[in-house]
Amino acid sequence: MLKIYGHVTSINVRKVLWMCEELGEPFERTDKAGDRHPVGLVPVIEEGSSVIWESNVIVRYLATSRGRADLAPNDPVARAHVEQWMDFQASDFNNSWRVAFQALVRRNPAFQDKAAIDASVAQWNHMVGIVDRQLAQTGAFIAAGQFTMADIVIGLSIHRWRAAPIAHPDFPHVARYYARLLTRPGFVRYGRDGGP
Repeated sequence: MLKIYGHVTSINVRKVLWMCEELGEPFERTDKAGDRHPVGLVPVIEEGSSVIWESNVIVRYLATSRGRADLAPNDPVARAHVEQWMDFQASDFNNSWRVAFQALVRRNPAFQDKAAIDASVAQWNHMVGIVDRQLAQTGAFIAAGQFTMADIVIGLSIHRWRAAPIAHPDFPHVARYYARLLTRPGFVRYGRDGGP
């Protein structure tokens, strides 16, 4: 059976849990990864003798190893369009909220510079605006007209933004996207009900 290491309060662990829900994949979960990750981070999965870490890599692995071309397209161009949004989430999007999230949600005393917080909030809203414009083009989901693995990572990021105690500009396509995600049990469980 698939083993997942990581606590459910982690947004990155919730990506893996939501993917398992999409796949109907049974798993065992424990909080700590121990020495399974080079720097002790989560999530980590174990399947047979294989150990895989980094949340977006795990999401890709699970979709492709289960033959789910609906989630991880076989066509190289379609697949690139999915993966570019996954990489955007892990880099630009993720980095935009780091200071604001640590300051306003985690209440981390190391992140209390008001100018840095304000800049982070502005950048975070800017990134959500990019997502909104993309959704206006696709009309449904982040990479295409159908749900893919990119929506797991982007969807959880949008939930984090909506849950944060910041001013939220009106992004109508993001609002409709969020409503579409709420039709998926995995998102309800690990997104809406999973914490920020």
